[in-house]
Amino acid sequence: MANMQGKTVLVTGATNGIGKVTAIELAKMGAQVVIIGRSASKVEATLTEISAKSNGQAQVSALVGDLSLLAEVRRLAAEFRQKYTRLDVLVNNAGGVFSERKVTAEGLEMTFALNHMNYFLLTALLLDMLKASTPTRIVSVSSGAHTMGALNFDDLQNTKGYGMGGFRAYSQSKMMNILFTYALARRLKGTNVTANVLHPGAVATGFGMNNNSLLMRLSGLFRPFMLTPEKGADTMTYLASSPEAAGVTGQYFDRRKSVKSAPYSYDEAAQERLWQVSEQIAGLAQ
Repeated sequence: MANMQGKTVLVTGATNGIGKVTAIELAKMGAQVVIIGRSASKVEATLTEISAKSNGQAQVSALVGDLSLLAEVRRLAAEFRQKYTRLDVLVNNAGGVFSERKVTAEGLEMTFALNHMNYFLLTALLLDMLKASTPTRIVSVSSGAHTMGALNFDDLQNTKGYGMGGFRAYSQSKMMNILFTYALARRLKGTNVTANVLHPGAVATGFGMNNNSLLMRLSGLFRPFMLTPEKGADTMTYLASSPEAAGVTGQYFDRRKSVKSAPYSYDEAAQERLWQVSEQIAGLAQ
């Protein structure tokens, strides 16, 4: 295992599945791990589990909030900044898939808000801490589903047809994760902050099981053939901690290997357009 002593790591969506496994593994390596979860009870249970699996030696704490809301992302980032003096690794993992179109209290389509805007805004708000703590890493979770996710910039909120039981909105959001990462890595060139994105594989977790939909039924059907959360978290943990990944940036990973993402993801015009739209929505545009 890598030595993460003295490192502070923030992991979102860490109360279940690959996020929780990654938090556990990084804590075992000696990192100070901060997890973010929406449910206070799940957060407490996760803290207890991480402590137990590290024989009580883990340095682990938590923030509770709903990352689908931009106001909550801002609050959580501010709370993190108040409590911690450095950030060595940011793991953007929180996400979801929704069988029916939902709108957040702020008026954003839920998949877009949680799976993309959460990554974009949280990273932006903590970027100066990452730059001040170098060498540092940003690791974002995408999916192989991104290959079906070319964007319609005239309808990023999916108002003209949600379709495919939520899979289209989900695949588009996973494409956004890659477009965002490539644009971010370009902006971070020369800063000693790396940004990479990954496909964890088809993992048998609770992801998508909140839906009474085709996606949920398919998840149940293929569950026996899916990866365990431990195997699914391997690439995420690798990118967050391995010396082999030091200095590597702007890459899409699968099974610890840098591989090609879908051709559309390399469209710099699309990357920049998404960046500009995201800045405007987040209130960051100058």
